[in-house]
Amino acid sequence: MVASTASLAPPCRSSLSFTSSSGRARAPPPRAVRCSAPSDIDAPPLLRAAKYTVDRYIKSGMVVGLGSGNASCMAIKYLGQQLRAGTLEDIVGVPTSVTSASEAAKSGIPLDDYQGCSQIDFAFDDADIIEEDTLIAVIGRRKLEGGESIIQEKFVLNAAKRIVFIITENKYKGALDGSVPVLVQSLNWMEIAEEIDDLFLGDAEVWRRPSIGHADPFGGDFPVVTKDGHNVLDVIFTSPIANLV
Repeated sequence: MVASTASLAPPCRSSLSFTSSSGRARAPPPRAVRCSAPSDIDAPPLLRAAKYTVDRYIKSGMVVGLGSGNASCMAIKYLGQQLRAGTLEDIVGVPTSVTSASEAAKSGIPLDDYQGCSQIDFAFDDADIIEEDTLIAVIGRRKLEGGESIIQEKFVLNAAKRIVFIITENKYKGALDGSVPVLVQSLNWMEIAEEIDDLFLGDAEVWRRPSIGHADPFGGDFPVVTKDGHNVLDVIFTSPIANLV
């Protein structure tokens, strides 16, 4: 089964959980709806969910945040097809990454920078995991390709009036678990890592993400450094997170 999850609470940015270096997160929306398309967990149903997202939520004249990931790539391609067919008009895309910008350009979607937009009407994105009851979402577990920016992705999603995450059903969880990425400045990453470790002592491990080679608590000799100059700390919870808010 594949699902697209939409937050209907204005402003939509309150539907997302982006963990800061303090280990805290934003509150979930007061109202939200989950839209599911029954099917097997494979590429075709994910494509149908991507198409449904475009058909259901995107209207002519909108400024649209373009997410990153496999499902978002499918939605971008389909959005381009709808523009070429004349089904949609006057769409402006705001990419969350170099990859989504490249795909949008190839699909013929006019682009603008998120800093140049007064508002973003709608955004879609992939998510790594979503808590069923709250729709709190975790993004950023995937390997960051060249030029990707979790901060840019966060800004675009936060600026959108409405957000849909296009995900497979197995990414819905009764409680969040696994890793939660935290961006920290490279110069003082160890101090912040120790603070987070103390905050979740016994419940989580804190590892600095490596760019190559094997992961370890220090990220090896080649830690990930984002385009914004951050290291990525993966806070790995060994049991479901009781309360992220």
